[in-house]
Amino acid sequence: MKSTRKTPSKASPLTHFDGAGQAHMVDVGAKAETARVARAQGAIRMAPATFELIVGGTAKKGDVLGIARIAAIQGAKRTSELIPLCHPLALTRVAAEFALDPKKHRVTLEVTAETRGRTGVEMEALTAVSVGLLTIYDMCKAADRGMVIEDIRLLEKAGGKSGHWTAK
Repeated sequence: MKSTRKTPSKASPLTHFDGAGQAHMVDVGAKAETARVARAQGAIRMAPATFELIVGGTAKKGDVLGIARIAAIQGAKRTSELIPLCHPLALTRVAAEFALDPKKHRVTLEVTAETRGRTGVEMEALTAVSVGLLTIYDMCKAADRGMVIEDIRLLEKAGGKSGHWTAK
């Protein structure tokens, strides 16, 4: 069968596009397996009363942070089902930690994702943060539809050919 794909004319910094501008899944088959780690973070800001529901464990739907932690882990595991060009990864660890800021009525979620493989886990960490924060929103929306999810970003990644990177 003859390929209709054009030969790339020059390397693009966007690895999910070929030389003809067509989206494709990056071929990682020739890459070495290495330890890969990524940390991502985000936050959700809310009304003081909503924050107190979470801290006090009195939300109608139950343990908000406990459920959000499980949702974040599940989000990391399902990333390749949600992001079309992500490779499915065998995650070796996903940790979700919350920090509560009573002055700003804000919950920050930091996720660390790890694997040993041929591609990084940045998308898994970012997806986990997003799903965890969306779960907090879902569990508390009856009390506060004005919650704001903000500042989702990659904090750090390590492993692979590009090495170690830390956010400034």
